[in-house]
Amino acid sequence: MTSRIQQLRSALIWLALIIPSAMLIGSICAGFLMSLHYVTDARFASPWFIYLLPLGGLLVGLLYHHFGGKSDEGNNLIMDQIHAPGGGVPTRMAPLVFLGTIITHLFGGSAGREGTAVQIGGSIASTLCRRLRLDPDSVKVLLMCGIAAGFGAVFGTPIAGAIFALEVLMIGRIRYESLLPCLIAAITADWTCRLWGAHHTHYAISYLTSIDPPSAFFHLELGIFLKVILAAILFGLAGTLFAKLTHGIGHVFKSTIKYPPLRPFIGGFIVIGLFHLVGTPDYLGLGVWSNNPDAVTISSLLSSPEIHHWSWFWKLLFTAITLGAGFKGGEVTPLFFIGAALGNVLAWVLNAPPSLFAAIGFVAIFAGATNTPIACTIMGIELFGATHGIYLAIACLIAYYASGHSGIYMSQRIAIPKFNDQDLAPEITLKELHSKKNKRNK
Repeated sequence: MTSRIQQLRSALIWLALIIPSAMLIGSICAGFLMSLHYVTDARFASPWFIYLLPLGGLLVGLLYHHFGGKSDEGNNLIMDQIHAPGGGVPTRMAPLVFLGTIITHLFGGSAGREGTAVQIGGSIASTLCRRLRLDPDSVKVLLMCGIAAGFGAVFGTPIAGAIFALEVLMIGRIRYESLLPCLIAAITADWTCRLWGAHHTHYAISYLTSIDPPSAFFHLELGIFLKVILAAILFGLAGTLFAKLTHGIGHVFKSTIKYPPLRPFIGGFIVIGLFHLVGTPDYLGLGVWSNNPDAVTISSLLSSPEIHHWSWFWKLLFTAITLGAGFKGGEVTPLFFIGAALGNVLAWVLNAPPSLFAAIGFVAIFAGATNTPIACTIMGIELFGATHGIYLAIACLIAYYASGHSGIYMSQRIAIPKFNDQDLAPEITLKELHSKKNKRNK
């Protein structure tokens, strides 16, 4: 009886920690989403804002150079603190990344929003841990809850948010003991965000929308299934390309431009040059919506049969330069665009349903770039329904393997290698692995 009372007491204490912090994270994410919508509309109304992108980059660079400290490490810092709690995540990370992302989007930088939400969640959770002087194990759990809350709130996918927080830390292993706290945090943050009136984009695909139950719960066609397998390999390789190009551009900027604030300043001019090269603003900003009904957006790629052969490449290049130069924001929403656009082209090549393959690419490239196939499968089902669950699952898993030991988060640790590799040290990070390979190649 005493043990039951202790368990109940422990559960109540955790709820008292998780729910208020998740509500705060959800509230800030609501403000962030509303602000993002406002500045994007402002950029649509004033297209000349793009020419202020270098100055916006300089401002972001100066803010982080003088006030950022460890905050510039972003999501990787949060992961490092979960693996080995130490100094914690700075409280200033939340306002800095909020402001930095808003500036990036106001002037047309190609970036996302997930990184911002996750860093807000991690910063608030870490601050709470320091104030309450929690033990290292509790710190790990609360930081994971912060990731889940931020991710779930910003995308409106709380189940995927909870799984993502657990799966993203270790390639090949999930800590199930933290699943319930993360799920509670993600649901609470998502509800709070919605209560504030923040709206999430409704994604819909036209393929089999009129199918009647019970077939609506599962759909499997052998020909399409085989085409999905082939496409998934390419989605995984595209995720690898995005990760390596973004890191590579970042390395070039850091090695050639020693004064950090100048990196996004110069990067802004390169983005402007690309904008004039392609002759369209479609690859600026989030890419979720546009004031131009003929623009290429994530929504149009999911709903229109029109083929856009090189949109995936241009969005990939715009985003890799934006983030590699030091602008702030996430990688995930641009990955959604890249995956949907690549799926759109592959559907044309393989004679497959364009909207279905755009939806599959939407989540599969995300799975390959972040090494989170389970979270991405669940996200696909949360966004597009269970009808295409088999296609989504197989695509995410194959993309995960096809991407190899690469990813956008260099602090991810390899718990179980994707392939037999006797040279891998136990729980080596992607950063350490790539450094080891570079030394070997030299």
